Amino acid sequence: MPGSPVALTRLRVAITAFFAMDGFVFAGWVVRIPDIKHQTHASVGALGLALLGVSAGAVITMTLTGRLCRRYGSHRVTVACAILLSLSVALPPLTHSVPALGAVLLVFGAAYGGLNVAFNSAAVDLVAALRRPIMPTFHAAFSLGGMIGAGLGGLVAGALSPTRHLLALTVVGLLVTAVAGRTLLRHGIPVPHSEDRAEAAPRRLDRRTRRMVFVFGLIALCTAYGEGAMADWGALHLRQDLGASAGVAAAGYTCFALAMTVGRASGTRLLERLGRSRTVVLGGGTAAAGMLLGSLAPWVWVTLLGFAVTGLGLANLFPVAVERAGALAGPSGVATASTLGYGGMLLGPPAIGFIADWASLPTALTSVAVLAAVATLIGAATR
Repeated sequence: MPGSPVALTRLRVAITAFFAMDGFVFAGWVVRIPDIKHQTHASVGALGLALLGVSAGAVITMTLTGRLCRRYGSHRVTVACAILLSLSVALPPLTHSVPALGAVLLVFGAAYGGLNVAFNSAAVDLVAALRRPIMPTFHAAFSLGGMIGAGLGGLVAGALSPTRHLLALTVVGLLVTAVAGRTLLRHGIPVPHSEDRAEAAPRRLDRRTRRMVFVFGLIALCTAYGEGAMADWGALHLRQDLGASAGVAAAGYTCFALAMTVGRASGTRLLERLGRSRTVVLGGGTAAAGMLLGSLAPWVWVTLLGFAVTGLGLANLFPVAVERAGALAGPSGVATASTLGYGGMLLGPPAIGFIADWASLPTALTSVAVLAAVATLIGAATR
């Protein structure tokens, strides 16, 4: 039965596996971008345009996946998008021109965006059925998968060609999909307990509901802005402004990502003790303080500490925002919050660059603290 404890446990394991696989595959692709650039003889600008295919495909598909989940169910859509993602990650090494690379990355981005909306929708349904705030644990699996994918990718980059490496990612993705997807397809969407049925069911999408979904999407945007900025600019700040070595500079994002993974792994316990509103307020405030420390401190070790504190603060904001949007409006709410969040991740790096040109990189990085404070205010205002 879909609502039995055994079935719910199996669904939780399967959905967690999809989150981890998504992070693993995406990080493995990112590691090989320099090799693909060399293979296609692309300039920096041309490569940037090709990489926009990932973003464009993701954003376009995210807006459509909510409808597909309502029509076919989030479990089926998750499996279909996971298959497409696993197959499409092997395509970039087969291209030898920038237009061809952009085309295959459009497909890859579409699969990535669709999978994110679909398995977040499945996770929202499971959270409602279990009556426990376990959403952060799924996102912890994504973060952990990304760290493992990036680490292994860096280790095998010198031994395996991009074609073999990304083909191996295809095999891993298809194997995970075959095992975890069988569970999703066998078990239907879990039915919440009767006393929570009214709360868990998507509400009528009146103006107030749509406004609240948008507000939760803004929280996701503020969080993802920081993730994108840290990924692209944290190491440069350590190297350029503080004179850190290449190894120490690379450790900056590792500190951030590891702290975020730990924060998400402990997010369920935090949510059970504090509730969603207090968790958002506390997390946003912690991230704002950490980023001010990380961007303005004149010492490398303090900056690394600030990056770690920022990761802890931001860890649970995105999972809470997506879960609340899904509880309000179902897959459409998840799609809206995810699209806004992904938009924040895209907006962060170029915005930091523009501000850095106008002022300085440390000043630009304080914008992460500003948006974290905005998320705090939103969390307090929507309590």
